[in-house]
Amino acid sequence: MAHRRGSATSAYCLFVRDQLPELQRRGLPVTCVVDAIPYCSQEWELLTEEEKMTYTEKARKQREKRKSQKTVEKTCNLAHPVPSVTSLPDASAMSWKKASATSLSDASTLSWKDDQAVVADIFYFLNIYSHGKLPPSCEQRFLPCEIGCVKYSLQLGIMAHFHHFIDPEEPPRGFRYQCQAASDATHKIPVSGFHLSRTCYTDVLQELLDFVQPAGGVWPHLYCRSADRFRVNWCLNRMASLTGIESHLELLSVEDLVAQLYQRKYQKEPSKAWVLKELDVCLWDFSINTRCKWHEENDILCCALSSCKKIAYCISKSLATVYGVSLTAAHLPLQYFDLAERANTKMMVLDPERFQKMKAEGSGLDRRFAPSSPDQEFVPSNCEFGSYKCVILHVVRRLPFVE
Repeated sequence: MAHRRGSATSAYCLFVRDQLPELQRRGLPVTCVVDAIPYCSQEWELLTEEEKMTYTEKARKQREKRKSQKTVEKTCNLAHPVPSVTSLPDASAMSWKKASATSLSDASTLSWKDDQAVVADIFYFLNIYSHGKLPPSCEQRFLPCEIGCVKYSLQLGIMAHFHHFIDPEEPPRGFRYQCQAASDATHKIPVSGFHLSRTCYTDVLQELLDFVQPAGGVWPHLYCRSADRFRVNWCLNRMASLTGIESHLELLSVEDLVAQLYQRKYQKEPSKAWVLKELDVCLWDFSINTRCKWHEENDILCCALSSCKKIAYCISKSLATVYGVSLTAAHLPLQYFDLAERANTKMMVLDPERFQKMKAEGSGLDRRFAPSSPDQEFVPSNCEFGSYKCVILHVVRRLPFVE
């Protein structure tokens, strides 16, 4: 009990207590500081020393106040004990619970006036890739090597994009192999000697700020996947600290954005599983004009620009039509529309020699399955030729060939 009481007034626990509303708004299963502690370590590391000192000073004052209270209790008459929380009346206990369990989703209600404001709003999706992730003991947790950003709205789709290969810092001594192995397993960008990594931190951050123009003096929010948020935030802060450029950029979770768009239209909060399912798709991994030129030419899936574009595609596919927006080539890749318009119903038959023989003999076919067009041939899916069963795909879409 003594350890728990002391930890409740530590600087980190005070920071966690301030983060409780945001964690609950994100739908995480946290009801107290102890539940929220595992979710706040990354955000705590992003604080500056001055911000951490603020919490340290608050914790010191609370400990001093508690110590003085204990001294007073020892010297005063304890004939009238202070009622505990459990002795509070039921009405008071219920009101306290209601105050602590208010709906935090309403606390961050979007400021859109109507659906037209929603579809006209502009969002920026950002991602920064790194040469692996180094342990907390290293000053350089990440080595940013690629950045991608997409300007998007539900009404117009992808309006513009920003992409650069970044000239990274030297890996800490003893970690070069770890960095290169992590790169080989993902984006495959070489740690050194890469001819396209010519952009320094100053140019990258300044061009990003020029790309993300503030509207009416207010900087827009940038969104990324929750799993990438710590890395992207760290890289932005690293570039800002080394270049002296003040970024003014606030990074939010794209999962929260999708949930808010859904909740505004349907007046109910979607499940976390549904949001993740909508965003975790591989439908457009090989779509043309999704990856950057280098990743496209080398047929590498992991690309910072591609990850941003696929977020835009997922939101378009899931929510654009819900808000009455007609999908265009700016919302989804061209191939997506080609699949719908160029469906060619051919059938595929295993053991074609036996099938051709049966077809020539005129047996095994019924007029009900006669082709409705020269391109189509239908046969019963349960027909058997000898000891082999004929496997038929009644409809096969002809996919565009990508070299």
